[in-house]
Amino acid sequence: MKSSTAAAYNARITEVTPAAQITPLRTVFFAAVVGLFIFDIFAPQVMLGDIARDLHVDTARASYVSTGTMLGYALGLLFVVPLADVIENRRLVVSMATASVAALGLAATTKSALALIALSVVIGAAASLIQVLVPLVGSLVPPSSRGRVLGNVMSGLLLGIMLSRPAATLITDAFGWRAFYALSAVVIAITTVLLRMMLAEREPQNPIAYGAAVASLGALLRREPLLRSRSLTAALVMAAFSMFWTAIVMRLTSGPFHLSARGVALFGLAGTAGAVVAPLAGRLGDRGLGRPATLASDAAVIVSLLLALVAGGSLASSSPLLGLALLVVAAMLLDGGAIGDQTLGRRAINLLDPSAIGRRNGLFVGIFFLGGAAGSALVGPLSAVAGFTGVCIAGALFGVAALVVSAVSTRSDDP
Repeated sequence: MKSSTAAAYNARITEVTPAAQITPLRTVFFAAVVGLFIFDIFAPQVMLGDIARDLHVDTARASYVSTGTMLGYALGLLFVVPLADVIENRRLVVSMATASVAALGLAATTKSALALIALSVVIGAAASLIQVLVPLVGSLVPPSSRGRVLGNVMSGLLLGIMLSRPAATLITDAFGWRAFYALSAVVIAITTVLLRMMLAEREPQNPIAYGAAVASLGALLRREPLLRSRSLTAALVMAAFSMFWTAIVMRLTSGPFHLSARGVALFGLAGTAGAVVAPLAGRLGDRGLGRPATLASDAAVIVSLLLALVAGGSLASSSPLLGLALLVVAAMLLDGGAIGDQTLGRRAINLLDPSAIGRRNGLFVGIFFLGGAAGSALVGPLSAVAGFTGVCIAGALFGVAALVVSAVSTRSDDP
């Protein structure tokens, strides 16, 4: 339930910030920014073979490049994002973006695997600026339209995740892995200039010392039931999402589909159509329908995994083309469900007391990324024991768990 502090803050935003201040064009820009930074976290996963060959290391060591971006992002959520409740936010965002440009540029030229791993940690940490940017954008929007705008902006997050692998595959195949980092550095440099021009200054509400902000993360999670429930459902859905997208590559490249790397990339691009759900979910939240929309999103995750179970199993053997078509539908449905749950959860927590908005967003995203990591980690052992069928069943069970948590959450906790 919103506190009186949050209500006063929302009233002030309604007074001083007209909805037109965040135009459709700016909304698209901020969504693209979110996608670009999350892109750089997941893209290295498909470049590891090329990196290993070029730097003369084994694939196991090269895999630390991908691990480094994930680790850096987690460290950024824990130790950099809390600065949003300490110092002026636009300056923080621009500083983090500048660090990303420097790290990407160095990554494109380094000859050392160890240096690339270290730079990957910096790239991941800098990407956590997303969790500073989104509340900053939300602070410019009246509560009546905040869900819609944040939904549109955050469509860039899962869209960036979904596009990262196919796009990085195509770029690396055509120009090499170094070109990917060089291109990213140029794009982020331009983005940094635009962010400096388009963002308004935002001083934190009731600023606190940095050490106190970091130390308060555990207490914040304990005292806010809405943050806990929304983070948990997002983590469970992200686990199902990661399981599918980790396992589907192996399924599509094996019989009877036998897709090439480019075919898998096109499949991933088709799945991104589910991102259109984000603005719809935000609008439903703004109209007081956040709870049923969340339940529908979680149900969509369950249905998508069950559909994938059939399409990638018995149907694939009898009719490969139909099986592939239904796998595309399952991917779109899964992506829509995951984006819907995440968008509605973020909207709900951003309507709480604004004095901890940076830390709250960091916790929310950190927890749902842990769910994604857990889902990915389960794919290997599950595939070895039960194949793609086992992965789909486990993913559907994560969706069921998310639906149960959403159903038992009290209505009064949800703004």
